[in-house]
Order: sequence, then C-alpha cells, then structure tokens
Amino acid sequence: MECYRLAGLDQLCNFCLRCFLRFYGDIGTGSVCFFEEAGELRIKKVINNNILCVVDDRGGEMIVTGKGLGFQRKVGERVDPALFEKTYHMEGKAEQRKLRELCQQIPLEHLRLTQDLIEHIKGQITAPLNESLLITLADHISFAIKRKEEGVEFTNPLEGAIMSYYPAEYRLGQHCLRVIREETQADLNPSEAAFIALHIVNAELNTSMSVMVDITKLIEGTLEVVEYFYQRTFDRESLDFNRFVVHLRYFAQRLFQAAPGPSENYDPDFRDMIVHSCKQHYKCAQCVGEYIKNTYQREVSDEELIYLTIHLKRINLPKK
Repeated sequence: MECYRLAGLDQLCNFCLRCFLRFYGDIGTGSVCFFEEAGELRIKKVINNNILCVVDDRGGEMIVTGKGLGFQRKVGERVDPALFEKTYHMEGKAEQRKLRELCQQIPLEHLRLTQDLIEHIKGQITAPLNESLLITLADHISFAIKRKEEGVEFTNPLEGAIMSYYPAEYRLGQHCLRVIREETQADLNPSEAAFIALHIVNAELNTSMSVMVDITKLIEGTLEVVEYFYQRTFDRESLDFNRFVVHLRYFAQRLFQAAPGPSENYDPDFRDMIVHSCKQHYKCAQCVGEYIKNTYQREVSDEELIYLTIHLKRINLPKK
C-alpha cells in the first residue's frame, strides 16, 4: 500500500486499507487474530447470542465475539469477520477446546477483562507467557467474583511466601485486583493477589499449577534449611536474595520436570575447586539436597549442588 501512496494514489491506498481492516480487524491492537489467507469462516458452534466458535477452510478454529453475533445463527453458516469485536485463538488444539468450553461457563465480560489484564502483564514481564494463562486466569477470576457474590472467600496459605519469592508477579496481582474492583465492583480478598501471581509465574515457567505450588513450597523449605544452617535471616528486599530465589525457582522447575541441569559441559575440576574453596557453603547445599530427598524423594545432582553452593556463597558475602 505504501507504493500506492508514493505514486500519489492515496484514495486507492485508503480503500485497500479499509478492505484489509474490514476482513482482518485491527491486528495492531492484539484484539483480533490474523490468519494468513484464512478464506471463508463458518460456524462450528453457537456458544450464545454473542459468542461463536468458527473455523476457516483449513480447519483452524477460533472463538469470536460480537454483540448479537450468534443470534439465530446455525452451524455451518458463513460469518462475516467485519462483525467480530474480538477473536481468541490458541495454537494447541487441547487449549482451544478448553477455551471453547470456558466460554460456555463464564460471562463474556470476565474473558474480556482477563484479556486486558494479560496485555498489561505482558507489558511488565519480559519472559514469554504460556497461552493457557488466558484460560486459567479467566477461570480463576470468574470463580473468585462468583464466590465473592456468594459470600465465600479463600485465603492463600502461601501468600507470605509468594509475596517474598515472586514480588513482581505479586505486584501485578495487586494491580489486577484494583482493575477487577473498578470494572466489576467486586472487592476481592487481598489474598487473591497471591493466587493471581501464581498463575502468572506458572505461565512464565510453562508448568502446571500443582507443580507451581510444589515449587513454591520447595523454595520456602529450602530457605528454612539455609537460614537455620547459617543461623541468620536474610534480607528479603535485597538484590542478592532476589537472585537466589530466582535460581531456586528454576532449580525447582528442573527438579520437578526432570529437565537438564545448568550446563551440559560439566567440568570436574571446577567442581573440586568449588568444594574446596567453599566448604561451608557446599555443606549447606548438601543439607538442602538431603531435605529435598527426604521431602520430595528426588535426588539432587552434584552439578546442581555446585551451582547452589555458588549462590549460597553470594548471598553470604559481606556487605560493603
């Protein structure tokens, strides 16, 4: 289209642009998914008067929303993309099915709200987020709002640990609560910020929520072992403590998901040097290894112990 504008054909350029936006939507906003050469779209399922599940001629499925979009519509009918207000698409078929089922169970407003929250979260976090966050977080938020209306509230027993180990995600959880209150007038329990934070971390680490809870408990237990060993309490606000927690987060993820360790090129000489130069910290790392073995029945590799030793030394360096 730029070549048309340079040639002085502004009207043709604007016409092409309007046609593009009519069919595909404004892809710059992130509200409409762009399917290259999607072809015609047909209705696969009418979810309600405002939500349809549609497929393109390649079998690609997406959820589309719009006021009255599904009113008196039937499966197999063609649908005009110009009527779409928003579209939702998951790359994985299993996730797409979960999204379709979720749209039948929660108010559309809660899905839209969650999508807006995730867009804000993405702007604050550099790590890529698993696409399933839309499903899990929308489901959680909708259920929390429903529970609030029924006078039922939950507290998070891991709130203190989550606040300490995932401070950035916890602050985002607090932001989400403020937006939810503004948009829905539902004043959710402050403890919900910790639940939301876990969903965000879960999407960052690309793991399941049950594993995420285990990771958080392992971090908490490991810190108890470490602080008991050194007979001191670490500054939860310090940069060194934050680095240590980040290491524990990914260490725990590798442990529970049987992922490769920090390095495939493990140097035995480097290991011996660390063991001899950091004897006290290596002993603490071994205590952590014993705790994990006894609590989670998982062996910590010698390589992981060495890297844990390095981080233990770092958080114990004297402050200048």
